[in-house]
Amino acid sequence: MTESQLPRANPKAVPPIVRGLRCAACGTRVEVATPLTWRCPNAKGNDRHHVLLIESDVAPLRRTKHTNPFIAFRRYLAWDAFAVAHGMSEPDRDALIEELDARIAKVAGTGFVFTPFARADKLSDALGFSLNGGVWVKDETHNVAGSQKSRHLFTELLHLVAAERLNLAPWKSNARPPLAIASCGNAAFAASTLARALEWPIKVFVPEHADAALVQRLRDLRADVVHCPRRSADPPGDPCVHRFREATASGAIPFGVQGPENAWCLDGGRTIGWEMAYVAEHMEPPLIARLFVQVGGGAFAASLAEGFHAGGTRAALHAVQAEGCAPLALAWQASAKYPTAVAAAAHWRECMTPWAKTPQSFADGILDDETYDWVSVCRAMRASGGSPVVASERYVREAYELAHRTTGIDVSPTGASGLAGLLAARDRVADDERVAIVFSGIRRETPKPA
Repeated sequence: MTESQLPRANPKAVPPIVRGLRCAACGTRVEVATPLTWRCPNAKGNDRHHVLLIESDVAPLRRTKHTNPFIAFRRYLAWDAFAVAHGMSEPDRDALIEELDARIAKVAGTGFVFTPFARADKLSDALGFSLNGGVWVKDETHNVAGSQKSRHLFTELLHLVAAERLNLAPWKSNARPPLAIASCGNAAFAASTLARALEWPIKVFVPEHADAALVQRLRDLRADVVHCPRRSADPPGDPCVHRFREATASGAIPFGVQGPENAWCLDGGRTIGWEMAYVAEHMEPPLIARLFVQVGGGAFAASLAEGFHAGGTRAALHAVQAEGCAPLALAWQASAKYPTAVAAAAHWRECMTPWAKTPQSFADGILDDETYDWVSVCRAMRASGGSPVVASERYVREAYELAHRTTGIDVSPTGASGLAGLLAARDRVADDERVAIVFSGIRRETPKPA
């Protein structure tokens, strides 16, 4: 599908909560009513130095009593504003969420629900926090497909299906173009799970030496798995992303968790932060002071921070990467001379460059060559007084062991790497501070020894 084939935006008014989408790099504005607009219109060819950010006013944060976060916080979601703009009624919007959720639950064994967020007492004690301080853990390991990735993808799916049913998509449900994603971990599994639930074909672009067990799980979900060796003629960056972009240029639908490729992924990711903020709002003081969030491509940290800060709590965001692949820390330094992170976005090539070495870490799920959503992450760190943290491999491994020993949560090394950032920064965190981390993905295999 080419951009010229996309239907025009419907001019109907949208709710004031979501005003639209605006490119951080060039300022181009896209109406939220515009269907199937994944990227900034100025992101031509392989130029992905643009990203559409959702313009919205969430505060004061409120929720309904529904157990599904996509219904409880529906009025704040951009996909919902899109559906409203095209005349879809409130009962129909709720029904669409419930229908897709039920279909996903048949494949995944669970639908979307609020996930636990509470003080981890044994972990807090092990790290020497006082009774008033400590570590609050958001446990995403029992979410759909075992990680938070499904949240990002669900709003993409809602947008797609709503566009179909509103006759805004240039295809029929029995002749859908394939979805496409570049991933070697939880995002690939989540995308394939959602695609299987709707019997939507999907291509998954994985590294040349992708884990065999993961590849088999993807094929069990009927995904078309494409191995992507590095080619000498390729530009710098991830070969899986290069092949993914070739597929989307040929008509596949981007269905991943990178904002520059599909801005709708930033929509659903905010539900994690809203859930955390809602709990934090009802805590006895003191407030959560810091968020330690692992970063690969950056959409997770960007969305979580936006959602959490909507609750009015300006906890300092610390974006955590492993020392074996830390392009965000370099971008943070390079962008510091510009007055804002959005101003730095106009100098994308200067600030965010692909990691020069072969990425490597025990936390292999955050080894993105680039932090694609660096603008939003840096903006959130600046606004909250946070900063990036680069964790050594010692801390990455220690965090994984400590998480299992003190919490009983079967988290993966990648999923526990936010804790690695806390370990690396522990001497700068007061004993009576309250900090939050997210265990973002379940362990699927026993990690290989060093």
